[in-house]
Parts: sequence; C-alpha cells; structure tokens
Amino acid sequence: MALQDIMKEHQRLVILRLLAEVPGFDLNESILQDGLIAYGLDISRDGLRTQLAWLEEQGLIRLEKLGATQKAVLTSRGEDVATGRAVVPGIKRPRAGE
Repeated sequence: MALQDIMKEHQRLVILRLLAEVPGFDLNESILQDGLIAYGLDISRDGLRTQLAWLEEQGLIRLEKLGATQKAVLTSRGEDVATGRAVVPGIKRPRAGE
C-alpha cells in the first residue's frame, strides 16, 4: 500500500474520532484541520474537504454549510467506525485499547 493511501486511512479515522470526542458530535473544518495537524497528519484545507466529502458519501458524517466554512456532524454509523464496531474499507481500523 502506498504511503499516500495509508495517510488517507489515518486521516479519515482521526476525523471520525475527533468528532466522537466532542459533545454534539460536530466540529468545523478549521478545528478538524488543527486536530489532524496535532496528530501529525498535516493536511491542506482542500485535502480536508476532499476527505470530508468522502466520509459523507460513505454515510459516516453529515456536512452543513456555515458561511464560507463547513461543519461535520458524526452519524451513528460514523461513531461505530470510530470505535471499531464497524469496518469500512479506506479507513484505518482502530487497534484494541485505543
């Protein structure tokens, strides 16, 4: 597997896990970008929007427009993937105990 594919899988998992950690299960794209960078997964705003669109297509998040930015809202299926209860190809599966 190419490093770029590995990075995408990790980025998608971290996005879901960040959303699962907050009350309301929602964050704007600016905070998600900062969260990914804090985990060592540097991503451009355009790259983040691409990942968010992919996650929405899979039914794992819902996107809402907030002026010039977007807010991602975790779905119940997305929460299952974030916690490892469900598996989606293209998203890194969390390890036990993480």
